[in-house]
Amino acid sequence: MSALRFEHVSKTFPDSTYAAVNDCTLAVDSASFVVLLGPSGCGKTTLLKMVNRLIEPTAGEIFLDGTNIRALDVTALRRQIGYVIQQGGLFPHLTVAQNIAVVPELLGWQKARIDARINDLLELVQLNPDYYRARYPAQLSGGQQQRVGLARALAADPQLLLMDEPFGAIDALTRAALQDEMLRIKNAINKTILFVTHDVEEALRLADKIVVMQAGQIVQYDTPHKILTEPVNDFVRELVGADDMVRQLSLVRVASVMSPLPNNFVLNGTATIDANDDLKNALSKLLQTGAPSLAVLQENKPVGVLSLEKIRASATGH
Repeated sequence: MSALRFEHVSKTFPDSTYAAVNDCTLAVDSASFVVLLGPSGCGKTTLLKMVNRLIEPTAGEIFLDGTNIRALDVTALRRQIGYVIQQGGLFPHLTVAQNIAVVPELLGWQKARIDARINDLLELVQLNPDYYRARYPAQLSGGQQQRVGLARALAADPQLLLMDEPFGAIDALTRAALQDEMLRIKNAINKTILFVTHDVEEALRLADKIVVMQAGQIVQYDTPHKILTEPVNDFVRELVGADDMVRQLSLVRVASVMSPLPNNFVLNGTATIDANDDLKNALSKLLQTGAPSLAVLQENKPVGVLSLEKIRASATGH
């Protein structure tokens, strides 16, 4: 069963002459990372906000784990969905620990359980609990605030996480570091994530699948690799730079094109690359080492292999 399903969802705002979201249908699989991508005004944030009913659809239905969200109490719905916005959206008058504790306290968790959860989540986002628990948002950098915002969204252990341009207001270097962290955390938490961005490189780097939107409609819904190599029209081709093969290699993750591990595979000194690394670095390592293939590692364990032929096929779409 899909974790999240949209069926013919539309939204027209009062006094508007056009639909902000127009007849969108898609299914988001459980534990997948799906990115809504497109230019400003294409409807991606509106579609996201209809999931936790910050915006109500004009037409269509949205289902969470098979249940129509209209049948759920809106407060109860929001408590089972994590929500991350730009700059974290932290309460400035609360400490880091108090910010993270907000939803668990509303759910009536015991103090000991809340304290343990705060420490676990700060460790997950790589902020030392002893140092950061008592600090206030104004004492944190933008990147640190965003990490706390993510920790707060995960506090009650929701199965669905909504992220609306979470790294949009952060400088490029910090943004890249947070994307690295997002890939690491994604593998650790096993959650369904719906993530809005207008940044093509961010989408291609993070997503399992991408929803490309234009003028309120879904133009293409596919893997980053397929969108790069088989764009459905000129809009998608130009949006993702599908004709720039070198750029493609730097944006496609190794995990998206690797082959399964052969039977009886033994690492035994084989050249390796991380699953979250990109194909450009993989190609460089293959050329440097002269190895016929690389063992792909995730959390230091072999999960696949990558050959020069696979990289070539990825770049050419064959």
